[in-house]
Amino acid sequence: MGTKAREIISIDIKPLIGQLNKAFADEWLAYYQYWIGAKVVEGPMRDAAVVELVEHANEELAHANLLADRIIQLGGTPLLSPQDWYKETNCGYHVPADFFIKKIVQQNIEGEQCAIEFYHKLMIKFYGKDMVTYHIIEQILSDELKHEEDLQNLLKDIELIKRI
Repeated sequence: MGTKAREIISIDIKPLIGQLNKAFADEWLAYYQYWIGAKVVEGPMRDAAVVELVEHANEELAHANLLADRIIQLGGTPLLSPQDWYKETNCGYHVPADFFIKKIVQQNIEGEQCAIEFYHKLMIKFYGKDMVTYHIIEQILSDELKHEEDLQNLLKDIELIKRI
């Protein structure tokens, strides 16, 4: 990280890297949760769910990439092992015990809602202190809000099928 880059951050970098690594862990676990959900999901509107889950998985992986790049830029190291992801995660990982589409979608909604809360807190924490990280978090939060909406709409569509 360059000298000027360090000067414009008015927050302790070590805890900042710690928070970004927690987000990094969440993104990797979210990626896997979406990816495996797309493989095992069953029920009405399965094809639509698979498309949505795969799209979200790819976006979660892109978030992990953004976070890893920022961690490295700040002079840190992204978490290197999946075991560390489980130790550091905020939102956890919910093993899909029931493959029915409603259960898979609900699990992912819960994950998105946790991510939304976490990223919102980070935005408040970083505002005016590290605007580069702030804007990365803002971008990720925007995607997480869209994911929640997409999944809730999918759930609503599944409920409407019952009326037919």
